[in-house]
Amino acid sequence: MKKILLAAVFLVGFQFSFAQQTEVKVLNQDDALMTWYHKDFATSKVYGINTENAYKFLESKGLKPTTVVVGVLDSGVQIDHPGLVKNIWSNPNEIPNNGKDDDGNGYIDDIHGWNFIGGKNGDIDVDNMEVTRVVAQYKPVFEGDDSTQNKANQAKMPEEFAMYMKAKELYNKNSVEGKQGLQTFTMINDLIPNMVKLLAGKSLTAENIAGIKPVEQKDAIALQILGQISQNPEFNGKSSAEFEKLIREQMKEAIDEYTPKAQQYDLDYDPRKEIVGDNYNDYSEKNYGNNHYEGPDAMHGTHVAGIIAGLPQGKEVQYGVASKVAKIMSVRTVPNGDERDKDVANAIRYAVDNGAKILNMSFGKPVSPGKNVVWEAFKYAEDKGVLLVKAAGNENEDVAEHLAYPTNFKNITDDKPFVNNMIVVGASTNKNDALRASFSNFNKKMVNVFAPGQDIYSTVPKNEYKYLQGTSMASPVVAGAAAVLLAYMPNLKPYQIIEALVKTSNTSTANQFNDLSQSGGVIDLKKAAEYAYTNFYNGKTTEKKAGKPMKKKAEK
Repeated sequence: MKKILLAAVFLVGFQFSFAQQTEVKVLNQDDALMTWYHKDFATSKVYGINTENAYKFLESKGLKPTTVVVGVLDSGVQIDHPGLVKNIWSNPNEIPNNGKDDDGNGYIDDIHGWNFIGGKNGDIDVDNMEVTRVVAQYKPVFEGDDSTQNKANQAKMPEEFAMYMKAKELYNKNSVEGKQGLQTFTMINDLIPNMVKLLAGKSLTAENIAGIKPVEQKDAIALQILGQISQNPEFNGKSSAEFEKLIREQMKEAIDEYTPKAQQYDLDYDPRKEIVGDNYNDYSEKNYGNNHYEGPDAMHGTHVAGIIAGLPQGKEVQYGVASKVAKIMSVRTVPNGDERDKDVANAIRYAVDNGAKILNMSFGKPVSPGKNVVWEAFKYAEDKGVLLVKAAGNENEDVAEHLAYPTNFKNITDDKPFVNNMIVVGASTNKNDALRASFSNFNKKMVNVFAPGQDIYSTVPKNEYKYLQGTSMASPVVAGAAAVLLAYMPNLKPYQIIEALVKTSNTSTANQFNDLSQSGGVIDLKKAAEYAYTNFYNGKTTEKKAGKPMKKKAEK
């Protein structure tokens, strides 16, 4: 699953890309940067979302908030993080750690949520990309040994064949990148001793490298790499010891990234049966998994949770958009790889059935064999009045040309979504002349709004904080904003929340930003609160039909 951003990182002349969130290195602690996404555009001219003024407006109307549970369907959440622990949802009908299903929902000891990618034998960390699973499943069907049967299958299953051909194209392209990346960085790592030997205690400079005369072939290759590294300001001038420490750290990071990437495109790799133990092809099956809310790698999910409901603690100033009103339910759904449709559908239903009113979904993929099951879960959430918030994706693409599942459009040519409870979010920056983040997907019809998604500071595992970026960071900004509106105006319907956020966004025409989403701008929570209060709030639940919001005159 492409959790977020595909960002190019350059090191020693080689390029590799991360199919997940990208860490942003910031040298100095800057409280203003750590909280920039909360700023008021009207006074700061920075496209933040005006968080504090929204609370002030709602409280000025005498409204009292109720707690809103936000389901984080993600890689897992560190529920005891000091910046999150006070805002973690607890199941009121379950007795902790008694080994019983006290509330009868089919999940034992689900105190803070559930993990659909784990089982009695542990938890899934690395899983395949969906294109890998599709190629593995359908290659024998459409390109087997019997050409006559292949053609018959292709004619009999046109939709599956089209999906297979799309998956095959992406698989062939990306599997090569993964293998080559791992080979490249493993080779560089193996040559580190040769590079250190060639430096002979001298610092890394172009002048020192020019005087080195290699004897062996491996030394010649190592010298070539040193020459490229010396052009990098991060390395140039470093002592031999400093160089060795830095290059080993970066090679470990690269190899750690590309080792699972190679597994993700391995047609024979499948951890599902051994670890989860479900019948994966049975989409009706829902009682599987465990209560490991964090899982092996909760970086992504913990960061998302902090953006929604993080609380300042110690010297940390970070706070989530809905820190005053939201509780986080962790529903572990996303491995290091692509999420599976069965798990997404079950995660949605679990969160809805257990009281979540907003679900954040910072994930996506190009093919979806079980999309109909996911769409049924969308409808279930719509019927229950639950808002779905979805990241637009990080391929720098028009999503009408490159569909990113799960989507609320069954066909790209459809005039409108088939459900009215889903908002799709692109990522914006704090730079007015480059407001769309360079990685963010976009589309005037299929992306509803933009929200801050670059240089976002939030909670990560081991009680730490980091800057990350991606539409995965923008989506929880909107989820948090929606939670604030719903906390103070619990009668709001999902489509009303969406309308309020879309119609009050702060627009910009720079670089045609106004043509990249339905709103043409970045959300403004205070303006959305004013709009929702004026047009929809009357102190009681409304019963108007979706798409026909109740109107009333604005207050004078």
